[in-house]
This record gives sequence, structure tokens and C-alpha cells, in this order.
Amino acid sequence: MASNKNALIRYKTLDRCLRNTYRKYTLEDLMEECSEALFEYEGKESFVSRRTVQLDLQNMRSSRFGYEAPIEVFDRKYYRYSDPDYSIHKIEVNSSDLLAMNNAIQILKQFKDFSMFKDMDGVIQKLEDSVHSAGQKSVIHLDKNEQLTGLEFIDPLYQAIINGQALRILYQSFKARDATYLTVHPQLLKEYNNRWFLICWHKNRMFNLALDRIKEVETDLKTEYEYKDFDADSYFADVVGVTVLESQRPQEVVFKVDHSNAPYIKTKPIHHSQQILSEDNDGITFSIRVQLNPELERVILGMGSSLTVISPASLRTRILENLKTAVGNYGE
Repeated sequence: MASNKNALIRYKTLDRCLRNTYRKYTLEDLMEECSEALFEYEGKESFVSRRTVQLDLQNMRSSRFGYEAPIEVFDRKYYRYSDPDYSIHKIEVNSSDLLAMNNAIQILKQFKDFSMFKDMDGVIQKLEDSVHSAGQKSVIHLDKNEQLTGLEFIDPLYQAIINGQALRILYQSFKARDATYLTVHPQLLKEYNNRWFLICWHKNRMFNLALDRIKEVETDLKTEYEYKDFDADSYFADVVGVTVLESQRPQEVVFKVDHSNAPYIKTKPIHHSQQILSEDNDGITFSIRVQLNPELERVILGMGSSLTVISPASLRTRILENLKTAVGNYGE
């Protein structure tokens, strides 16, 4: 049993004893009560020391967990609440507490597709109902597209990574005519731009598979799982998005953004390597050091006329060709 769960059992037991006005409890009595409570929950002998109970009482008295319990010692050896109506289960929740709870609920709901949170569904719903009944509206809204396909694979992929299992995946990329089976060794689940990707080892190199292109997932019991000492921060350090081209080195990309849009790029950098090179009447010139991948091009194209690529020439040419095609799409 986790130590934090043991502590909760002890706090609950101490609260029951301190509320009992029909019996006097010494420190030794409280130790015995806590030991018996743990035995009841664990099914094995558990001895709670004097120091542990003293620390528990100290924590309950403090504001550390929000209790600030009015625990007093009378006749120099007995413990009780000075307020007979007090209980740690009757703590009032103020508006700031409700706001914090509501914000936490909104964040927890984003992970409902993982099995580790499925048992929390009822708890989260109860919390949400309680918070809303207290008149606290949601002030955090996280972007999530419930219509995305492939979300049903999140949990089996997650379990395969945790348990170290090879998978046989039926996958069809947007460029492929037909779906094909791939034997992969899953290493990481990554979310980017509201889409989920599986980063996996396949044919002696890393691949990223979009979950919305996966058709089937099954455990490959015949293939021994290959664990890689995979550092996600290092692996994605030189890219925007999820496409890592192992044959390509990062290079300096220089671009200029007009003054009306430059603040957006300054406050939300395209990449962590972003630096300001210069500023003039036309705008601000930035640089980033990255691989040239499709996600970078999409970000640049998404800025439209407000961003101009200066170098490298190959990226500038590709962006220009895309913009010419876009203009052609609106031709008469």
C-alpha cells in the first residue's frame, strides 16, 4: 500500500478519535487505533510509531493540507478537538479552492482515453457536479477534437509501451493505396497540434505513426520487444512537430515577420532556438536552428504574407512554390 494512502487512513482514524467525546485518548491509544485501522485495510500487522502519530497530529494542526485542526491536549496526556463540531471532513471550500478544483478537473478530462484514468471517471464527474452546484463555472478550456479517429488506440499503445511489448499494426499512410502490417516496438506517445502519434522502433530506425491512420493493433507475442534508451527531449530537440529526419542535420532558418505579427512570434516562439537578429521599419528578423520538415513549412505557410523566409534558399523556394500554387487556386 502506498505511503500516502497509509497517511490518509491514519488521518481518518485520528479524526474519528479526536471527535469522540465519550472517550479519552492518549498518544499510545492513538497509536493503537491507527495500527488497528491499517491492519483492517491491509490484512497484516502494522505498527504505527509514536513519532509517526506525532507528525500526523502536527500536519493536521498546520495549514499544510488545509486542515488547521484545533487539536488540544488536556489533563496533560489526552488528545481531542477543542471544537467538538470540527472534522477534517467538514472543511469549508472557498471560491479560490473551487476555482483550483475546476481547473484541475478540466485538465484531468483530457486524459480520459488512458486506462489509468478510467476508474477516475466517476470521481471526476462527482467533482464536476459538486463544483458546478457551487456556482463555479469553468474558466479553462483546453482544445480537443472529439471527432478525431484513432483515439481508441491510445490505451493499448500506452500499455504496450509500459509493459514492453512488440505490436503488429495495420497502418495506411495518406500516400499509400493499401494498408500494410508493420511489426513495431513502441517507445512513446506524442501529441502535436491536437493529433496523436506513436513513436516506435521499426526496421532499425525510429518511425512516427499517426494514430488516425492506424486500422488495427494487436500484440505480437512472437517478437521480442526491443527497448531503446529513448530521450524524447533530445530526439525532438531540432524539429518543429514530430517528423525527425535522421539523415538531415539542423540548419539555420532566417525569416522576417512584419511589425503587426512579430509580437505573436516573440511571445510564442516557433522553436526553442529562436533568436532575434535585427529589427527595422519593416519588421523583425528571427532565426531558428531546425531540420527542414513538413511541420515547419506548414507553420510558415500558416503565417501567410506576414512572414518571409530569407534563408536557406531551398526552403524559400519551396514556400514560394506553395504560395504560387495557392494563388493559382484562386485564379479565374
